[in-house]
Amino acid sequence: MSEPVLSYLISTKNRLPFLKISLEKLMSNILPDEEIIIVDSDSKDGTKEYLTDLFNQGKIHQFISEPDKNQAHGWNKAMMMAKGILLKKIIDDDVFCFEAIRKCKNKLLIHSEIDFCISNSLSVNLSNPELIGHSSRFESFMAWKRGSAKSFSFSDVYLMIRKSALAYTGLYNTKFVMLDWEFALRISYLKCNIIYYTGYMAMGVGTPSNITSLTSKETLKKEGRIGAFLYEYEGDSKDISQWSKMKIFAGKILKKGNKNTELTVETLSLDLPAIYNCFYQEINQREISANGTFH
Repeated sequence: MSEPVLSYLISTKNRLPFLKISLEKLMSNILPDEEIIIVDSDSKDGTKEYLTDLFNQGKIHQFISEPDKNQAHGWNKAMMMAKGILLKKIIDDDVFCFEAIRKCKNKLLIHSEIDFCISNSLSVNLSNPELIGHSSRFESFMAWKRGSAKSFSFSDVYLMIRKSALAYTGLYNTKFVMLDWEFALRISYLKCNIIYYTGYMAMGVGTPSNITSLTSKETLKKEGRIGAFLYEYEGDSKDISQWSKMKIFAGKILKKGNKNTELTVETLSLDLPAIYNCFYQEINQREISANGTFH
């Protein structure tokens, strides 16, 4: 394979039931000019063995399994390993629309001046999989673009990155749990060239034992104060911290008092492939009906 244009990045730890679903979808949609990079944080649930087999079969292109210090550390390793011009995170328990991703990919390949692309998104919790919500940062984006806001927040679940832009922005801040929130404020405060796609690249899924669901409200508040000070962020009613709070709430419900980092029996008893198939059908249908445009 020649040098890839787009690198899909996955950083994971002990999330094998979710990883299998997201990775199977990704592998079935991969194109010849794309690569899959996976950083495993020394999982003990069979993830390492599963990924080693896929790597040996040539189904994933780069793979390491070793301890990392935190979530940001793992994602930073993946970004540094990437060979592609463009980077797209695939979070192991979320859902992605590859048609929308390709539209954004092609846009950025044509316009080399664009640093980042974000989109609308959907959101859902495993505790109530039939209730799928719509999320948009378009108004905040337009306010920032007009110059009435110095920074704005968004989730990296629906973010595409031009790798060369990282030389200016830097990687994820390893001091933050809300790493995408801080990164969004930073790149917007630095006046990077960001475009908005009104379709749907991703659906965020609230699941137990993810990093956010294990985080205290006190930590989020502290990070929120730091981010607001550093990037002159005034906040708004739909900032990413609201999504973080929702994931905490969902995680507590699904964990049902279990304080360890393993997936619960209740979660493992769910028919995750069937539930996620419905999620993928929903996002693909929403993407078609949205008839998204770039701004």
